[in-house]
Amino acid sequence: MSPNVMQAERATHEGETTTMKAIAVHPGRPNSVHLARLEKPSLDDVPGGRGVLVRVLRVGLDGTDKEINAAEYGQAPPGYDFLVIGHESLGRVEAVGPNVAELALGDYVVATVRRPGRSLYDTIGTYDMTTDDVYFERGINLRHGYLTEYYVDDPEYIVKIPAGLKEVAVLLEPTTVVEKGIAQAFEIQRRLRVWRPRRACVMGSGTIGLLAALALRLRGLEVTVLSRAPKPYLNSDLVEALGARYEAVGDVALAEAAKRWGPFDLIFEATGFSPVVFEAMQALGKNGVLVLSSVTGGDRTVEVPADRINLEFVLGNKVMVGTVNANREYFELGVRDMAQAEAEVPGWLARLLTHPVRGLDNYAELFDTLTSAKGAIKVFCEVAPLE
Repeated sequence: MSPNVMQAERATHEGETTTMKAIAVHPGRPNSVHLARLEKPSLDDVPGGRGVLVRVLRVGLDGTDKEINAAEYGQAPPGYDFLVIGHESLGRVEAVGPNVAELALGDYVVATVRRPGRSLYDTIGTYDMTTDDVYFERGINLRHGYLTEYYVDDPEYIVKIPAGLKEVAVLLEPTTVVEKGIAQAFEIQRRLRVWRPRRACVMGSGTIGLLAALALRLRGLEVTVLSRAPKPYLNSDLVEALGARYEAVGDVALAEAAKRWGPFDLIFEATGFSPVVFEAMQALGKNGVLVLSSVTGGDRTVEVPADRINLEFVLGNKVMVGTVNANREYFELGVRDMAQAEAEVPGWLARLLTHPVRGLDNYAELFDTLTSAKGAIKVFCEVAPLE
């Protein structure tokens, strides 16, 4: 047993209040999710008087948490035999160090996930672009996450949230994946001097797909969302509430959708099903960008018309780029888009929060809901009440 775990357990046995609950897994051991205990963090854990103590209020869960519990990836921090999971956080500041001016007691905040390594990209703040083989992500790899009662961090990694967004701010982290993908698409297309995308296609209508449809509509694009389930149901209603088009792929294939409503200047893939990437490559319009957001760790293979795809990409000046995780810049972009969404389509974001589970003690219910709940868009844990 590690010294840190022994210390925490000793404090618990002696009846002290220096420990707190956390939902954790034993990396490498399938279905090991359990209730653990950690030492409550201190402002002094961050040097230079720059510590910020945050009480966790809500934590969203997604496919990453399922995959970590299935032992597909994830490593415990040094000195621990467990990893506290949860990377989609919302909290409230309870205390700040003497050299913190950016945040104050009572602020609502969301913390970023990736932490810097040693590459050049890490040193300039773009740690989500690290070239290091080893990376650090809270709740995912080598750093504890947010499914606990408190955390302490440096204000560099904590983003202030307007109080008016507190009900939906647990959606900010997944929103940043979308923000990063779209921002990179526009950055890449600066090569064209002028790029004014008009039509976009979003593949998939889960949390990321819905947030992508929202972000693209906020930018004025005509959006077609393709997904498996036939309408009407909540996800299709949400798409149409944005003024976007929803079509089931059983009724309209991607190639046909491109003929009817394209050419697509931007395709945002959020299906989790890798073969559709090659369909998207063929449906993309000239000078278009295909953004991939699915992390597919399997070994699926598929036969594709490689020559035609290659020819059309080369002659059509097309681009494909991936998006995952995000640095602070995209969290701040996400706050702005969420605020705009609340003004233009009030209540839309709240409809994504479909399945709350109250309390860290109910970790089994939380994971049962994550893996089996029908119609779930966002499952989240209510760690503490919103105030």
